[in-house]
Order: sequence, then C-alpha cells, then structure tokens
Amino acid sequence: MAKADRSIDPRILVSAKEEFLELGFEKASLKTICEKARVTTGALYKRYKGKEDLFCAVVADTVADLQVILQEKKGSGPEKLSDEALIKAWDMDVSYMMWWFEYLYERHDGFVLLLKCAEGTCYSHFQHDWVEEMTGATYGYYEEAFRRGLTTVKMSRQEMHILLSAFWETIYEPFIHDYTWEQIEEHCLMVCRLFDWYRVFGFPLPENSNG
Repeated sequence: MAKADRSIDPRILVSAKEEFLELGFEKASLKTICEKARVTTGALYKRYKGKEDLFCAVVADTVADLQVILQEKKGSGPEKLSDEALIKAWDMDVSYMMWWFEYLYERHDGFVLLLKCAEGTCYSHFQHDWVEEMTGATYGYYEEAFRRGLTTVKMSRQEMHILLSAFWETIYEPFIHDYTWEQIEEHCLMVCRLFDWYRVFGFPLPENSNG
C-alpha cells in the first residue's frame, strides 16, 4: 500500500494560519488556503473534515501547551504546601509575570488565533473558558489558606472568577492589540503594580515589598 503523502501538510497549516490570522475563522476561505498552499481542496479534505477541523489543527500545539502548564500550575495540591509556600503562591512579582508573558509570546500566533480569530469554532469562548479553568486551579489555594486561618477574607468562587477575569484581561489585551515584546515588558510592570493579591487576602507583605 502506498504511503500517504504528508509533505504537503506543513504547507497547508502555514497557509491556514496566515489566512485565519488575517481574516479570522469565519471569513477565512478554504479555497484561498489551498491556493496559497498549492494543494487541491480534495487533498485538504483528505486530511481535515472542514474549516473548523483545520483551525483546530493550527492551534493544537498551543492548546496542548496551555493544558500542560495548567496542570503544572495545579501542582500536587495546596494542602501539601507549608503556610509560607501557600502564601508565596500569591506573590505577583515581576519574574513570575514575565515568565507568563514570555511563555505566551513564544506561542504568539496560536494564542492570538485563540483570542481574536476563533469566533465560530469550539474555541469561540476561549477567553472565558481559560479563566474558568484558572479559577478552578486557583480557588483551592484560597480555600486552603482560609481553612488554615491565613486569611479571614471570605471570597466565593464566582468572585474569584471575576477577579481573575480582570487579571487575565490585562494579559490578553497586549496580544489582541499586537504589542511588541518591548511594549509587553513595560506592560508587565504595570500589571504587577495593579494586582496585589497579598493585600486582597490580607497576607503579610513579602520582605522585599515596597508597600
């Protein structure tokens, strides 16, 4: 049996990514994607069920990377952390935030596709869904801190979702508005000044805090 020719697959994905970034999913044309990739529509349909399946293939690596890091951030569970480590988990220092921006910037195109080009796909609500996942990963840390008496601030899961929505919006927007890396570095400093989880929960400020 002859092996399927996979040599055209990268061309299809590159062409599709360019088309989706330029026009968004709904306005993107499979005909144009095929023409730019120099393949027939029949060849494309042998590989993908349709336009949404192709979009999902383009963002698949980014989605997988985000899920990996989400699982890593969940860790082995807040109940296993010391009091000091549990409080430290809320530290909004520049190095932590810069790590997030670097991680996402390295996946720039895939992240931008998910943020502003996915309308009409299963990722249409990516921004909300990602915050919801982060809320699920984060709220347990708050509950454990409250259980131990490290904070007396009462916060519902819904309230946590609202605060994290605001927090993640400050991360989404630079990508939506095509910030350069230099602009993102400056923006990162502002985000760290804006969000202070230590004060939200009444934790003792870290020794290197200026506040």
